Amino acid sequence: MICSTLRRVGHVHIYLVRKASGVSKGHHQQTVGSRPAASEFAARGASGNVLELLGKSYPQDNYSNLSRKVLSRVGRNLHNQQHHPLWLIKERVKEHFYQQYVGRFGTPLFSVYDDLSPVVTTWQNFDSLLIPADHPSRKKGDNYYVNGTHMLRAHTSAHQWDLLRARLDAFLVVGDVYRRDQIDSQHYPVFHQLEGVRLFSKHELFTGIKDGEGLQLFEQSSRSAYKQETHTMEATKLVEFDLKQTLTRLVTHLFGDGLDIRWVDCYFPFTHPSFEMEINFHGEWLEVLGCGVMEQQLVNSAGAQDQIGWAFGLGLERLAMILYDIPDIRLFWSEDERFLKQFRVSDINQKVKFQPLSKYPAVINDISFWLPSENYTENDFYDLVRTIGGDLVEKVELIDKFEHPK
Repeated sequence: MICSTLRRVGHVHIYLVRKASGVSKGHHQQTVGSRPAASEFAARGASGNVLELLGKSYPQDNYSNLSRKVLSRVGRNLHNQQHHPLWLIKERVKEHFYQQYVGRFGTPLFSVYDDLSPVVTTWQNFDSLLIPADHPSRKKGDNYYVNGTHMLRAHTSAHQWDLLRARLDAFLVVGDVYRRDQIDSQHYPVFHQLEGVRLFSKHELFTGIKDGEGLQLFEQSSRSAYKQETHTMEATKLVEFDLKQTLTRLVTHLFGDGLDIRWVDCYFPFTHPSFEMEINFHGEWLEVLGCGVMEQQLVNSAGAQDQIGWAFGLGLERLAMILYDIPDIRLFWSEDERFLKQFRVSDINQKVKFQPLSKYPAVINDISFWLPSENYTENDFYDLVRTIGGDLVEKVELIDKFEHPK
């Protein structure tokens, strides 16, 4: 048997006691939430072996692992609550794309979808994005499964294929996403993403390029670090250039001129080549989004085989925490008027700096318990803590582990 000792930290403390002075600038416990009401301990609408969620019924099976805490967050849609900090970020991004990218008839080039259901099929969340059946991102310990065929989306990319299939070639998707994760000031089982996709035809991509009429989107060659096997180098570089220019303009709109930006090569199953954008903000390099040239196999399967495109995804909480100096992700779920009123601004582009509300010290509890011999992950314990302790618990840290020799 194995015994774990975990340190549970109360509403203001982050990391260990010695770190408190750097973070606990003062959130009163009511700011980040109060003890969960009794209704929060019951899966909303759950009856027998069937779960009622957002007006639909889902049979439960051995894959079902939705915690009552997470179910209480489904349908809150913070990104659609006017003057919420996440709504402000979403509206600023929408405004930028509406103003900068206009179609042939003067209408916005990008359409926006911010009310799609977070319940998706496992095919939408994984298979449509070319994520292999044995990929670790599918693990039950990392996701919230409604049952063996449905889940709460782990990313807004789960809607990419359907929107491409509907013949859309420029769109933004905004929504809440769900992942089982550790407990600290930067992680929460529910957060919000904004996804962008744009496709180009041969004419759209090469118009204005010298001798562009002789260039092609596709070829049959070999995959390299710089391109896919079906893309020409010219097409790949033009799509990559457009993607990086689009995102550079976006973050400049959000953070202001004179921003230092760098691109880091990375890997995603649904784009190649893939990049992460980092910005130098107040002397610190911060990763703000991931992006890349869309895998042509994905595009082809959605019926857009004569086009090539890019995609990006960013976290709204990540941007809001940087822009508004919000130190703890739990604050976004606060219903405390002292928090919310700070973001009721007449202009969505107005600068806001979060003002701490109080300075209460941390409360620390050390807990020891025996672990089951199998079928246990740390995320199981984190879900239990979030269900019982609610948003009063800021961080859970494993500080010791003991295995009995017999």
